[in-house]
Amino acid sequence: MIEVIRLSKQFGPKLAVDNISFSVAKGEVLGFLGPNGAGKSTTMRMITGFIPPTRGTVTVGGHDIQKAPIQAKAKIGYLPENAPLYSDMTVESFLRFTAELRGITGAAQKSAVNKAIEICFLEKVARQSLDTLSKGFRHRTCLAQSIVHDPEVLILDEPTDGLDPNQKQEVRNLIRRLGATKTVIFSTHILEEVEAVCSRAIIIDQGKVVADGTPDELKRRASRAGAVKVRIRGLAGSGILSELEKLPHAVSVETIESGDSLFVGRVFPKKSAIDGTLAGEIYQFAAGRQLQLQELAVDEGRLDEMFREITVQVRS
Repeated sequence: MIEVIRLSKQFGPKLAVDNISFSVAKGEVLGFLGPNGAGKSTTMRMITGFIPPTRGTVTVGGHDIQKAPIQAKAKIGYLPENAPLYSDMTVESFLRFTAELRGITGAAQKSAVNKAIEICFLEKVARQSLDTLSKGFRHRTCLAQSIVHDPEVLILDEPTDGLDPNQKQEVRNLIRRLGATKTVIFSTHILEEVEAVCSRAIIIDQGKVVADGTPDELKRRASRAGAVKVRIRGLAGSGILSELEKLPHAVSVETIESGDSLFVGRVFPKKSAIDGTLAGEIYQFAAGRQLQLQELAVDEGRLDEMFREITVQVRS
């Protein structure tokens, strides 16, 4: 549904987006991650046709966003970072207005507006003017305008920004439901949202794509992914350390606590053994020497850890 090919954007001397390529299929919910200033919003604006690229192409549903903008934009619902609202309108009249801009009139318009109001939980404020709404309801109204024409593609820039925890959960659930039938790209700084909602995530830093994969695949790129935390009694800590370092699938051992008959540490695996093979070796090691194994826990890796490591690595 979305094909981004060698996309770049230059603002004077600054290269904000640097030759990035990726595609997104129907039914995918893609989380777009990156530090502030990484190029996320600029990329999303180019995908929607809001700003033109310096180089590269974007196609939406087979239509080039520059050569066939009307056909491409008809397939897109867009929630920008700071979505505009007309404060003297009511929620309902604003959605009627945006539906009319999309060419929806008559009974179809009424049905589309009512559906958007229902999906975004706006029933109790539908006839309130926008300037009387809380930030959460204003944000939901902005989200409603992006789906009022039932688009095939949703581009959402920080859709949960400024919402309270309950509202964030509602929006996440909504994105998850919409992602079953649509193509969704949304940017976020909240890594737990990626795990909760996304089928895939892209990390962009300094205008370049530095990681692309499912949340589980990205977590496995963290340095601690597959590392085994152990607490073993029955042998001097130094002795246990030297034995653990000799295990076939161990790369290194980090000491957390060590004593006369105790060792607490973390054993890091070879890349081929992040599936838990190393934990089995440690269990056999302890059992074979009749040591007391008090803790054996495999770290699955964390997105926040991987995110920090990969963005710091790119900057260094």
